[in-house]
Amino acid sequence: MIELRSITKAFDAHTAVSDISISVPTGSIYGLVGTNGSGKTTLLKMLAGVLTQDSGTIAYDGHPVYENAEVKRQIAFIPDDLTYFNRFTLHSAGTLTAGIYAQSWSQELFETAMHQFHLDPHMQFSKMSKGMRKQGVFCLVFARQPRYMLLDEPIDGLDPIVRKSIWELIVDATADRSMTAVISSHNLRELEGYCDHVCAIKAGKVAIEQDIEDLKSDIHKLQISFGPQRQPSAAMLEPLHILHEYDRGSINYLIVRNSDEELDRFVNRTHPVIFDEIPLTLEEIFMYELREDSNDYTSKH
Repeated sequence: MIELRSITKAFDAHTAVSDISISVPTGSIYGLVGTNGSGKTTLLKMLAGVLTQDSGTIAYDGHPVYENAEVKRQIAFIPDDLTYFNRFTLHSAGTLTAGIYAQSWSQELFETAMHQFHLDPHMQFSKMSKGMRKQGVFCLVFARQPRYMLLDEPIDGLDPIVRKSIWELIVDATADRSMTAVISSHNLRELEGYCDHVCAIKAGKVAIEQDIEDLKSDIHKLQISFGPQRQPSAAMLEPLHILHEYDRGSINYLIVRNSDEELDRFVNRTHPVIFDEIPLTLEEIFMYELREDSNDYTSKH
């Protein structure tokens, strides 16, 4: 398990990460989302031990990461900038990586991944497109079989077939050997399909941190009508934790954070003429949860 407790990091007068506490279960795929500049990359660099936090603790199975070579050997960090292998071919980078991580390196996995991505092992990284460099780095990373994988938007920008292949490799690694993956991405649809947990960072702080299925079961889009001559009063709607609302004629549309039991009680008490729940995607949930003009709510998690 990866545990962060009260992590804060500032650069001069700017606080990039403020009092973040999260736990990443072993063998899970953990999604990290947020706008550019929200603090995701800084957080991943601290998780990788590249940066040290100003305060708080980061532990991998109880062991600190910063200046801890043994823990770092078990971590694969793929940043957005992939220029560090430029003077190597994929083959020579594989030879170098195999020597460093001899105990866990799998030549079979390396060759399988190269074949799967149709990469020339003798092409220099500097001559590859950005997408090919990403695929080449993934070949190296999966072959060294890390216990923890930290990815800073590495899948964004790749074509759909390659993205699907990479996700399948990540899922297989978590299932087969309990690898733990923390993945930053702007593609919420993909995170929804593959992640167990998700954390949204806003202005350096945790805005949402929850199991994806629990999150989706707590956020609802409601279509409600009490009839053309009856508009709901504030007192009627008071039990609902409303994130956003709008009307179309006599129909009220509400985005709410409530349990199914709370919604059942609301219906039994107010007796609407129309009451329908409309499914929301993860992308829609975050849009409503994080928008600047959302109504305040109190998280029950």
